[in-house]
Amino acid sequence: MSNSQTLGLPSRIARTLSVTALAVFLSASCAKPPGGESGDGPTPAPPLPAPEDQGHTQDEGDDGSPEEGAPGDGPLGSRVVVIDPGHNGGNAQAPEEINETVPVGNGEKACDTVGSETAGGYAEHEFTWELSLLVQERLEADGATVLLTRKDDDGVGPCIDERADIGNDADADAALSIHADGGPESGRGFHVIMPGEVAGLTEEIVEPSQVLAEDIHREYLEMTDVPVADYLADDGLDERTDLGGLTLSTVPKVFLEAANMRNPEDAALLENPEWREQAADAIAKGLATYLMRE
Repeated sequence: MSNSQTLGLPSRIARTLSVTALAVFLSASCAKPPGGESGDGPTPAPPLPAPEDQGHTQDEGDDGSPEEGAPGDGPLGSRVVVIDPGHNGGNAQAPEEINETVPVGNGEKACDTVGSETAGGYAEHEFTWELSLLVQERLEADGATVLLTRKDDDGVGPCIDERADIGNDADADAALSIHADGGPESGRGFHVIMPGEVAGLTEEIVEPSQVLAEDIHREYLEMTDVPVADYLADDGLDERTDLGGLTLSTVPKVFLEAANMRNPEDAALLENPEWREQAADAIAKGLATYLMRE
């Protein structure tokens, strides 16, 4: 975000993403295939509109699981996105359940974890839930069908294999797992994690997931006050083959570590509701850029 840019929501009119604007965007973004030389990438899409209904919650099926809604009108009306808010508010009270191991394709891992928190006590599970709802609202405002992997912030899990299955079963066009890192206090920044190649598992999603990672990385770096991580990853991009949420995915998927919760500067942003609105704009814009390539 530039020095002249302020936190908070610009007017809805200024940020409306029209079909006409998208048609112009598509002609620019599709002129070069993904993976071209630097400077030949797509022109970023305009920001998505802000939600008018801040009270939106995820619809549930009869069994309490996330329920798929009907696509709405708008430029993203044919797209399905799965947003995975990392961790859950009840995990800390269910150690036996979340510590049970589950298969992740190339080994086994714990079902889930508790997550990190800021020095002020703002928990990662709460942050990921609040930010995921904001991203959901923005994408749905342009017609996308958006599924969340959990229905609230009071439960346990789901396990990492179940989170991947939700995206796979929905045949999502894109899936994003939202987290905030618990790195060293001296380290700042965000990074995006994409799947590495795991034989028999991720070959088909490696390339599209890299494009998705780059689209989200670009918009997040441009639109938020968070720099790329200075304590891990390579310029804010990391490739992993040990995360079940990625190795078990059959759809393009990445993880966003939105900032370092243990760093005071990053924590101040994460705890700021106005900044979370700005971060949601950036994430939704990155997702829309990717989705409109197809």
